[in-house]
Amino acid sequence: MILTVTPNPALDLTWHVDRLVEGGSHRAEAGATRAGGKGLNVARVAHAEGANTLAVTTSGGRVGEEFAAELLASGVPHALVPVAAETRRSIAIVDDALGDTTIINERGRNPDDPEWAALLAEVVERLPGATVLVISGSVPPGAPDSLLPMLVAVGKDAGVPVIVDTSGPALLRAADAGATVLKPNAAELVEATGIAEPVEGARSLLARGAELVLLSLGADGMLAITASDVVHARLDEPLAGNPTGAGDAAVAACAVLYAEGERDPERVLRRATAWSAAAVLTPLAGDISPRWTSLEQQLHVSPHPAPAPLRKDPS
Repeated sequence: MILTVTPNPALDLTWHVDRLVEGGSHRAEAGATRAGGKGLNVARVAHAEGANTLAVTTSGGRVGEEFAAELLASGVPHALVPVAAETRRSIAIVDDALGDTTIINERGRNPDDPEWAALLAEVVERLPGATVLVISGSVPPGAPDSLLPMLVAVGKDAGVPVIVDTSGPALLRAADAGATVLKPNAAELVEATGIAEPVEGARSLLARGAELVLLSLGADGMLAITASDVVHARLDEPLAGNPTGAGDAAVAACAVLYAEGERDPERVLRRATAWSAAAVLTPLAGDISPRWTSLEQQLHVSPHPAPAPLRKDPS
């Protein structure tokens, strides 16, 4: 079973407009509403592709009621921990003319310590049936610094690989805690490490304790970086569409393969890049196009030149 944890869930609202004009007034068809957050998107994709999944997250307030109702209707197996704080919302406005997506994410409100303890207890209770633990998404402002390391630690104690997709200081804390796989994008990697060169930045996370970094490069594809290898996968041309769930689809692909016992970085990279590209072709985060199999065959996969090792100053 793939067990996903979403510390900062959201009710996702998506509208399509003919053309987004700054400062303008727009008309759109009724928007789509979906229980979201990165871990929920991972669970949706993996579940739709036939994997055994369970999504653990929180839900609170009137928005949380709508969130819970949609999640129940979706059929994705889940366990919700009730909290007092209102579940946040995330708004995506898709410009159909340009193929661009503008996203507005509410920051979310921090559960109190007993509510975090209840979430952690739920994860610990479910871990005996898990083969992979995925911790995905941001943490609310004010969340304890110990939250991500504790979640990683309980996964490691249970003997399952832990995949983390987060950003900022939480990314560094996950690496320090020994997360098995980290999945930042290029901007998140620079923000967290302060290192502009992507392979050097990824290897700084490996030095902290991770085993594999899957680095999203947007239209340029994805890198898989280990201590010994760097592999690049890309398509000939970028795909137009809605990229909001692309990274989550990549994490889902990694989780599915890890649950099956696959550890080869190149095979993981191929599937993660194909599912990420296939997510761009769908209107909502949490879905991938069935075209992923042909996209995987179209990928160009090759060794990526790594930066030269730093030399000590002879003086």
